[in-house]
Amino acid sequence: MDNLIDPNLANSFKNKSPERKAILLTDYMVKNGITYYDESVTQLEHALQAGNLARNAGADAFLTSAALLHDIGHFLLDEHDAQQIFLAEDLNHEVVGANYLSPFLPEKVIIPIRFHVPAKRYLCTTDNSYHETLSDASKKSFQLQGGKMSSDEVKKFERIPDFETALQVRRWDDLAKDTDLVSNNISDFIGDLTLVFEAAINM
Repeated sequence: MDNLIDPNLANSFKNKSPERKAILLTDYMVKNGITYYDESVTQLEHALQAGNLARNAGADAFLTSAALLHDIGHFLLDEHDAQQIFLAEDLNHEVVGANYLSPFLPEKVIIPIRFHVPAKRYLCTTDNSYHETLSDASKKSFQLQGGKMSSDEVKKFERIPDFETALQVRRWDDLAKDTDLVSNNISDFIGDLTLVFEAAINM
């Protein structure tokens, strides 16, 4: 698995200021986000829509950044619908993204990234109608990711600190596939990202 993960972004962060890291991260997303995971919008547009939904809902910089970055694992794995093995196996993009960014960002950002896939399983388990709101690609990946949770898995998920933030990011994730929605430029998120990079240094 490690050989599939792009090391260049993390390497570029070395000895850089929080603002410079934010710029490098957004540049990386622009460069690598023109691919499609879902059938409707590019991965970059999906990230921007999720970030905008968070911001419009009044989320703070931490949760807005988590919404923007929730699928960064797809970028790092180059996981998209043009790849021959696309949706043939679960590459655990949520874990990849969370582990990759955890040395640089606080847990308030990392937790929603790490658990937004279990959050989908949780919501589909606890709300019978939620599965029908998923896109076709999300329905396919849902089965690869384990399908509905057992009662023990539900209880375990509910014991995760701040698990509600993962549920919120999940809901924005599922709404962020609107071909008619006009999103902000990614540079509009540099301020939020700079703040959360700074917060990690000060912890």
